[in-house]
Amino acid sequence: MSTSAVPLLQGSASVAMPVDRAFAFFTESFGSWWPAAYHIGQSEMADAILEPRVGGRWYERGVDGVECDWGRVLVWEPPYRLVVTWQINGHWQFDPDPAHASEVEIRFAADDYGTAVTLEHRHLDRLVAGADLARTITEQGGGWSTLLRLFATNAESASVGGDPA
Repeated sequence: MSTSAVPLLQGSASVAMPVDRAFAFFTESFGSWWPAAYHIGQSEMADAILEPRVGGRWYERGVDGVECDWGRVLVWEPPYRLVVTWQINGHWQFDPDPAHASEVEIRFAADDYGTAVTLEHRHLDRLVAGADLARTITEQGGGWSTLLRLFATNAESASVGGDPA
């Protein structure tokens, strides 16, 4: 492989809750905030699941019960850092070959608002048609910052009425 012509993708958002609660909501309630329209299975998505351990699966479950892998957990460092493989190629299909996987790193750090969440999606050049995927994420999906803001909004709404931490 040559040097990447596919730039890394980044995103960020702030969420009004402590780091440990933000990490927990991001990982434990993944399916509650991830947009159901963003799925690769044949049927509508019923849930998105992130298993809380190194080697854990990151996947969707369709309304028909069929599961479609998205990747694996590479780094699990609650409540500050999570790295998963992204094994969805530019044709929006799962690629089981780990040599073709990109990586998504999410970091959680305290800030004046509560928690800063930053994301880096790297090694897109490893993916089959990775440039197409990067373009779609950026242009049609609004990018990772849009998804992280959606996460923050859902997390803050879920914590309303709970104890203020």
